[in-house]
Amino acid sequence: MRTTLNLDEDVLGRARRVAARLKLPFREVINESLRGGLSIIEKPRPCRPYRTRAHSMGLKAGRNLDNIQELLAHVDGEDCR
Repeated sequence: MRTTLNLDEDVLGRARRVAARLKLPFREVINESLRGGLSIIEKPRPCRPYRTRAHSMGLKAGRNLDNIQELLAHVDGEDCR
């Protein structure tokens, strides 16, 4: 099939150099390059697990985690209650 592509100068130059070095038709180099590139693009990228590390931040003296409303009132100030 015939189509028109607009290639960047650096891509065109590399493709021509590869074709000359391998003594292959330019068309074949372009087709193989596109096949390889499309295969890479179609594969989902592996996801690395996201991990966080817990850090003890401590609790200020006089604060208790048993009553969250009371703790928030202390942190925000009594006016916010």
